[in-house]
Amino acid sequence: MADRLEAVRKCLREFPQEARELYLSESVPCLDQPPSPLEFYREWIGPNKPCIIRNAFSHWPALHKWNPSYLREAVGSKVISVAVTPNGYADAVHGDRFVMPEERQMTFASLLDIMEKKEEGAGVFYVQKQCSNLTEELPELTGDLETHVPWMSEALGKQPDAVNFWLGEAGAVTSMHKDHYENLYCVISGEKQFILIPPSDRAFIPYEIYQPATYHQREDGTFEVVDEENAEKVPWIPLDPLDPDLERYPDYRLARPLHCTVKAGEMLYLPSLWFHHVRQSHGCIAVNFWYDMEFDIKYSYFQLLESLSYTVGGL
Repeated sequence: MADRLEAVRKCLREFPQEARELYLSESVPCLDQPPSPLEFYREWIGPNKPCIIRNAFSHWPALHKWNPSYLREAVGSKVISVAVTPNGYADAVHGDRFVMPEERQMTFASLLDIMEKKEEGAGVFYVQKQCSNLTEELPELTGDLETHVPWMSEALGKQPDAVNFWLGEAGAVTSMHKDHYENLYCVISGEKQFILIPPSDRAFIPYEIYQPATYHQREDGTFEVVDEENAEKVPWIPLDPLDPDLERYPDYRLARPLHCTVKAGEMLYLPSLWFHHVRQSHGCIAVNFWYDMEFDIKYSYFQLLESLSYTVGGL
């Protein structure tokens, strides 16, 4: 039995390198224009490879219209959902808890006042609600862009499940995780810094089980962590790729993260099941499109890899 486990560990260590040699790049490639739907499916969606695409939405009025002055006039009075945390880490591990942000309802103008330092706000503020908040909370802005990406919709034969609007402070960080979506991430202003790790590196990514909780701001402005009673435990990645604890998680030494910066006017294709960690410049505005992934043989392969990773434990 021990010999079999060691054989599996050896395969899990070698498999990612073979995947890189076969089809992955050492960096995220850039395309100067969007490909045809067939080409995009064949070259990027099918093989599950990320890329940055320039000139994919240069025709959107949002690129030159979405400044604070315009947004105040267009949607300043709209009440939106804003995530507030003490440290910028929403949906992340804090101690022995998986802590979600306090979700606050406030006008868009109030958020802009905090972003522009016209008003003090305790904590870090981030518009990150992911239930198609662009079309649900800010439909007034949809005339400034497309509510789907035509060539992507044609490639996949469906419309996006969600269209999300993102705006936040530089301190807002998205902790390492993966999604079951084909993601097109479009930066309107500012820039986003991504750390990407392919699904083939799953064996190197640590998961632990946590009690879910939520930040709550007290009257004095400080935050407390309140447990979500009766909620199921949450599996999450405790490792911070910006400062990985390699003594506690030594297998992460074998991971080969890709780093990329997506600038205003650029689109990142983030394939389903890729692990990602995200930072941003202050006041960065972005819109992303989530297309549900196909739960096909690719998903089955990943589930097998994940099961083997749990079975053998450390490498």
